[in-house]
Parts: sequence; structure tokens; C-alpha cells
Amino acid sequence: MAVTSLLIAVDSTSHIHLIVGSNPLAAARCAKSLEAGAKPILIAPETAELHYTLQKRIEDGQVEWQKKPFVDEDVLQLGREEVGGIVDAVFVTAGVRDPLSAHISALCKRNRIPINVSDASQLCSFSLLSTHTDGPLQIGVTTNGRGCKLSSRIRREIASSLPPKLGPACDRLGTIRQRIQEEDHLSQSTPTDEFEDEETDQSATFNKLVTEADLDAAKSRRIRWLSQICEYWPLRRLANITDDDVEITLKSYAKNPTSALLDVAHLDAKNEKKGRIILAGSGPGHPDLLTRAIHKAILAADIILADKLVPSGVLNLIPRRTPVHIARKFPGNAERAQEELLSLGLSGLKKGQIVLRLKQGDPYIYGRGGEEFEYFRKEGYGNVITVLPGITSALSAPLFADIPLTQRAVSDQVLICTGTGRKGKPTVPPAYVQTQTVVFLMALHRIAGLVADLTRHDSEDAKKVDESGKIDESRILWPKETPCAVLERASCPDQRVIRTKLEWVVQAIEEEGSRPPGLLVLGNACEVLHKADKGRKWVVEEGFKGFEEWAGTGIEELVLDNQKPIVVRGDSFERELKV
Repeated sequence: MAVTSLLIAVDSTSHIHLIVGSNPLAAARCAKSLEAGAKPILIAPETAELHYTLQKRIEDGQVEWQKKPFVDEDVLQLGREEVGGIVDAVFVTAGVRDPLSAHISALCKRNRIPINVSDASQLCSFSLLSTHTDGPLQIGVTTNGRGCKLSSRIRREIASSLPPKLGPACDRLGTIRQRIQEEDHLSQSTPTDEFEDEETDQSATFNKLVTEADLDAAKSRRIRWLSQICEYWPLRRLANITDDDVEITLKSYAKNPTSALLDVAHLDAKNEKKGRIILAGSGPGHPDLLTRAIHKAILAADIILADKLVPSGVLNLIPRRTPVHIARKFPGNAERAQEELLSLGLSGLKKGQIVLRLKQGDPYIYGRGGEEFEYFRKEGYGNVITVLPGITSALSAPLFADIPLTQRAVSDQVLICTGTGRKGKPTVPPAYVQTQTVVFLMALHRIAGLVADLTRHDSEDAKKVDESGKIDESRILWPKETPCAVLERASCPDQRVIRTKLEWVVQAIEEEGSRPPGLLVLGNACEVLHKADKGRKWVVEEGFKGFEEWAGTGIEELVLDNQKPIVVRGDSFERELKV
């Protein structure tokens, strides 16, 4: 039968803890002792080499150092005066191989002093917990000496699953409990506590037919009521309880204790309608490349504001009753379309809705996610913004085209650029670095200008003039024979890859046509897995290889079969999505 040691939590405030040793573990034991409110006393010879953190705590006066070897009298004389000098706990950090460890363990057990010896559970009368602390909330995990690393791992897993602000919620629920007890004491005090009526000379409760059993039953109902709140409210909602909610809850109980739990349910619903804005990336195209978090956001959103390039495979996952607005972005209307989406998002927040701002790729990789974060924060909604990362095509599209962005002895750098700056202006072209792979987003519509900027100093967009009026030629130009690839509609069924050289890429796009969205990859990494065919200027590869054969059911198949079409509006069109 397994032995369990976790039984009680000890208030160690002002206790005296004896730490024997001077190694890093002794420093950790002192730190834990201080966290618990105790006073640590270190026992180590003056010649001992102290861990630097231990030395710092001694210099700051947090730890008292007894510069001497351990003697038996230490555990009986260095403690608090009110308990006769006996220390409250002893920590030995030398380990089981040191004979002193077994001696101190026997001494402490004989005097009923709690003892912990590192890596020697058989010498311990208590084990240390791996703890998570959030205000008054403390969670401790122990494996009873079987593995402290495993305890830490389990503690981290438990803590990560808890909602934030649960500690302050414990404080507020404690306030409810205390207030109920205080108010009950005032309203149901015993006859001996009642004042005498001045006119009748009788107690105010002379005809009150209330027995002790009645009072105990009422008290049980109150405790049971509070227990129901703690037991049945989801932790996520308990964590969101506010000081105002405490007042409403108490008034609800005072008004009608039998139905107070139902009133609390109304309060719970009120707390849930605070509104939230989610900035999320839909990935490169294939719905199976959505993160689970974003898929959950799609299903939970009250309204979805999507970019024009979010693929239909992702839009098909949206439940039929969720309103969807597609950005009406076209040349000359980008800023107005952006303003319209921001206005819709702000309106949804004011209504207490969950607003999902769905972008292509990743929201922070040329997705204006930072600008939108700043906008909603300035509007006073900074505390309800969630940003969910998406798989950016800048990193995933090359993978689907068998282009390793980094490769030993070929490329040790990756640079992500945009081919189009703000309001359609060209950007500063990067200098040539032989071991660098460059990914250009939003560049194919001005590919001729981009190639000119990369390969010439006198290009109109890249031309720089120094103080003497001459063209600045300090930037290293890209060789025209540099391998490159045009990747379009990555991960979609109509994916296309054009493999060529920088010299021929403009001609290739002109003859093959454009299939947006697309990007340009430039660098020697483009030919690591696919060598160029001699005598051919470019090679075109059609179709996405996919992964359905081994991945099983695609995420799009998880959508309920009985959902009806929804109407998506934008760009002056209406389109039905069969979902």
C-alpha cells in the first residue's frame, strides 16, 4: 500500500529553520524558507565556500550564518524563545552519503523535530512540495521522494491549466464567507446577547421560538449555499468574480437564500458578456494547418472579420449563424476597408461580443496585427485582446515547395521582406548575402521593379545619390544567376511553384500568369533539393502534394453536417459557403 505524506499545510511565519550546508541546494532551501515567512539560520564552517546567492542573502541580512560546524545543541538552542529554543525544522543538504546526515536525522526524530535530508527519503520526516502560489491559493505536489523533477513537471501542468486571477478570486470568496458569518452573528445572536426593552423590561426575543437546532440548520444552509458556488461554478468564471459581484451575491443571498444560486447564475452570465477581440492568423491556406486555438476561436466567435485572402477552406469552418464580414480591399480602397473592419470590431466589443479578426498567415507578419492591437488598446480594450499565431506562408510555403530555408553550408540566415511598402511604395532592397535566403511577400505584382532594384544601382526605386551627386554603389547587388522560386496558393489544391533564376523570373511570371497570393524565395537554398534543368529557363510544378492520405480526417470534416449555407458579404458580392 502506497504511503502518503501530504496531510497538512504548516504556517511557517516567524519559524526558525536550520539549514546545514553551503552548497547551491542550501541556497535554494534558504530561499524557500524565506518565501514561507520563516527565518533561516545557516550552519557551515567559516572556511566553507558559499554559493553566491547564499552569500548575497547573508550580506543583505536575510540569512543568519553560524560560522561553525554542526553540533547537536544547535537544534535545541537556536530556535524561538517561546518554544524553549527548539528549532522548527531542519534541512540537511549534504545527502545520504555524509555520515552527519544520518546522525542529524536520528537526533531530530528523537526530539520530534521535522527533518529533511536531500536525496534521502528514508532519513526524512517530511518532504518538500513543488508549489504553485497565486495569492492565498497554494497548490503543492509531491512524489514522496520518488522524483522532484517529476513533481515540478506535474505542478507546471496543473498551474498552466488553471485560469488566471484564481488567487484573487479565492480572496473574494473568502470575503463572502466572512461577511455571511458576521451578518449571521448580528442577526441571529443568542438571547443572552440581546438588549433589554426599556419600556417593558423584557428581552427583545422573549417570545422568539428559535432553538439551537434551528440556528445550526440555518448555518448549514448558508455553508451549503457557499459550497455550491465553489463546487458548481466553472473555475474560469469563478476567477472573473469582482468586488461588485461579491456585493451582488451577498444581497442575492440575503433576499432569498433558496434561490440565490439561480441569481448567481445571472451574475455569471453578466460576467461572460464583457467582449473580447481575437487577432488570429488562418495560416497559408489549407484548413488542416489551422491551430486548435484558432479553430476554437472560429467556433466561439460572435462575429468574424476576415481578410480578403483568407481561403475558402478556412471560411467553410465558420458556423452558419456567425456573421462574417470580408474586407473590401482593392486598389485604392485598402485604408478605407481597414477602417471599416476596425469600426465593426469596436462595435462588437461595445456589445460584449467575441470578435474574431481573421487574417491570412500570421497576424504579426505583414498582417497589421500590431496596428490593430494598438487601435483597440487606445479605445480602452487592451485587457481583452488575444493574439493567436498562425503559420505564416513565409516559412511554410517554401517547405511545401521542397525549399529548406536554412541548409548547412548553403544558408544560415533567413530574411522576410515585403516587396511593397506603405501605400504601395517600393521598399529598400536588401543587399546580397551569399548565405542568406530571402522571402519576399506582396512582391509579385511589381516583380519587374523588384528585380531591377536588386540587380541595379540606377533603378528608379533603388537609386541613391551621395553628397557629390553620384549614384551610391555601396550596396552589394544580387547576381542574376541567383536561384529563385515563385510560390503561389501554397497548400491549396491549385498550388503552383515556378523554379527559375533571378534573370528569368519576370519573363516566367509574364508568360505563366499570376495566381495570387504568392511570394518570391531568393537564394541558393532554392536549388538544394531541386537542381536546375540545364537548357530550361524555368520549370512549373502544379498541385499540392497534400497529407490527407496519412493525416486521416481533415478538420473541415469536423463541421456539423446539418449546417446550412451562410452569406458572406464584401467587395460588392454575395457568396454562399456550403458548410
